[in-house]
Amino acid sequence: MSAQLADRPDGVNTSTAEPRDSAGTARDRRRALTGGITGYFVDQFDIYVPVIALAPAMAYFVPEDLDAGTATIIGAFIFTATLIGRPIGAVIFGLLADRTGRRRATIIAMIGIAITTLAIAFVPGHSDIGLGAVALLLLLRLLDGVFLGGEYTAAIPLAMEWSPKQRRGLASGLITMSAPVALALISLMTLGLLQIFPAGSADSAYAVWGWRIPFVVGALLAAITLYYFIKYVPESEGGQEGTPPEKKVSPLKELFLGSQRGALLQVFVFMTGVWLVLNVTVSVVPGLTSAAGGLTASQLTVALAIASIVSAISYPLIGIASQRYGRRPVYLFVGVLVAVVDGVTVAVLARSTGLGYGAAIALLSVAFTVGILAFGPIAAYMTERFPAALRATGYGVGYSLALLIPAFYAYYRIGLEHIVGVALAPAALVVIGGVLITVGAWFGPETRDVDMTK
Repeated sequence: MSAQLADRPDGVNTSTAEPRDSAGTARDRRRALTGGITGYFVDQFDIYVPVIALAPAMAYFVPEDLDAGTATIIGAFIFTATLIGRPIGAVIFGLLADRTGRRRATIIAMIGIAITTLAIAFVPGHSDIGLGAVALLLLLRLLDGVFLGGEYTAAIPLAMEWSPKQRRGLASGLITMSAPVALALISLMTLGLLQIFPAGSADSAYAVWGWRIPFVVGALLAAITLYYFIKYVPESEGGQEGTPPEKKVSPLKELFLGSQRGALLQVFVFMTGVWLVLNVTVSVVPGLTSAAGGLTASQLTVALAIASIVSAISYPLIGIASQRYGRRPVYLFVGVLVAVVDGVTVAVLARSTGLGYGAAIALLSVAFTVGILAFGPIAAYMTERFPAALRATGYGVGYSLALLIPAFYAYYRIGLEHIVGVALAPAALVVIGGVLITVGAWFGPETRDVDMTK
């Protein structure tokens, strides 16, 4: 592989012309892994901010006489706008990462995340610009979604290409465990702000400016991660200078029409199940828990933080298991576990009343841990699934494109209510997601021994 780049003044070796010594290689591996962890944390923090921090402030963005149902739909659109942006970003930045290098694409995406997240913190309300407030918020979240999709599309392959083969499962778990940690952090931050600043009306302290603080924090986290990538994170061998001319392919053509179309289809089925279960777990299960346990908003927030931390512990553990027993067997097991254990847990929550606080937290923790367990080895599995020449595009598109069908889970829930009843519809969605995970894993190969330089 050609190597025209010289060592940078900041000390990061960007050349593969000469091999790094063992100490330098170990250092670069740690830096790449740290970059993957912090980058994914920024992505997940940014995803949960509108879901949690903006919900108590929606009165600031909509007309005062708007009915609650319409306000809820608008809130859902804000989240959906980000989901729509992520596959777009995956395509744009996947191609950029495969053609010009993972590191460069990650830096550009991080710049975009920092700017758009900070811009959201300064969006005026309905009393200032009318419905333009919601329109501007939707536009910025769409742009933010594009950059978020670009960040993990480039940074995750970079981190995985630097990770030793025997440690990729653990490295994957360490990266993805930042998702529940981010959820816990934004939940506790929002709870703290609501204790200090009152919420409710459009002119309350939280509605006017309290919600802006988490977005400023998110922008600062993105800026810090950006600095870290520029200063310390080296390019991987798989992404060095992008794909050399003699190995250039059309990533999108290969994915949809060429040799990788079967891999993309298999990954799409698998990830559709993963995202469907995640959406139900994060969006539906907390409400079921609150109703079953009679929890106040503050109690539910604390319960969510506890459940998120418990589930975070499982990520590196299941990653290590996938390294020992293989990705495919572990995912076959996870799919069955989700369909049976998580399905039953969600059904119990939906049909119960008067649960104590402890029981509610326990069931919520089980639902979170099992429902999101598939994400532990996912960074390793999804990057191992595609060759280096189109790895970023394959990972990004496969990971993000499957978001679209599960994004409409609320409509599937309504349809299932007519078949299995209102109480069991969420559990039925979880079971369907578990089956899709199992089927996707069944038709996929074992990947833990893949050579990431090829």
